[in-house]
Amino acid sequence: MKVAITGGTGFVGSAAALELRRRGHEVVLVSRRTGGDVGDTRALADAFAGCEAVLHCAGINREIGDQTYRRVHVEGTRQVVEAAKAAGVRRIALMSFLRARPGCGSGYHESKAAAEDIVRGSGLDYTVLKCGVVYGRGDHMLDHLSHTFHSFPVFGLVGLRDNRPLRPTAVADVARILAASVDDERLARRTVAVLGPETLTLGAAVRRVAEAVGRRPLFIPLPIAFHYALAWFAERLMRVPLVSLAQVRILSEGLVAPAGAACDELPADLVPELRFTPERIRAGLPTPGGFGMADLRCCWR
Repeated sequence: MKVAITGGTGFVGSAAALELRRRGHEVVLVSRRTGGDVGDTRALADAFAGCEAVLHCAGINREIGDQTYRRVHVEGTRQVVEAAKAAGVRRIALMSFLRARPGCGSGYHESKAAAEDIVRGSGLDYTVLKCGVVYGRGDHMLDHLSHTFHSFPVFGLVGLRDNRPLRPTAVADVARILAASVDDERLARRTVAVLGPETLTLGAAVRRVAEAVGRRPLFIPLPIAFHYALAWFAERLMRVPLVSLAQVRILSEGLVAPAGAACDELPADLVPELRFTPERIRAGLPTPGGFGMADLRCCWR
């Protein structure tokens, strides 16, 4: 089967591409790096030609210039759906967010919920994956935590109490479900929550990463308002921010239960099974080192 992946050169998209190829499918990568844009219906329809399925993994976690949540998540998803229908694609899978919902005051959450509605109303066979924290080589979480631990002796935890749970999900598990969505009828017209097998508090998860990195920073609980201020500056100063405003909102809510649309149960053989172990964390870590001048927007070329 021929399958197109938007955001195909990104973290989740590239993992899904590897899994699809492993299963014998032909893969078309669509991203700004390959000359594709979710805002160009004609280019998308050309890219989708001959494809039977589309995995829509393109997304952002902060707004820069014209790359807004509305343009990328909402209008971009609408263009992807229109292009898929024009190209005769029969199935679409959307990589969404566990806590996506309307009317919550977060542009990220609300735009993801709107994208879900567009896909569910497309008339195509769809699968919506509502994911929480996804980790693995090339992600933002392990990458930035590792660089932070190599750069600073102190780490600020989100909130004054360590009572925000999450269930980290290995990108390999997400890729396995995305790959299954192209031809598994059990996932057709389903919205599923994708969560790892282990529940940890945010503080416990961060400490486990520090252990895997081999660093022992001083952990200090800090109010959420501090992290919003840090994110505001980081978005303006860093090429890939240490933390974004959307990520602070995400972490402050906890990530163990879906919000918004009701979810269907995943088939037992597709339930994520890879635990957030030190060994798996180490396998996803970047080259050891701290932040440098190249991480600043003013110095990056």
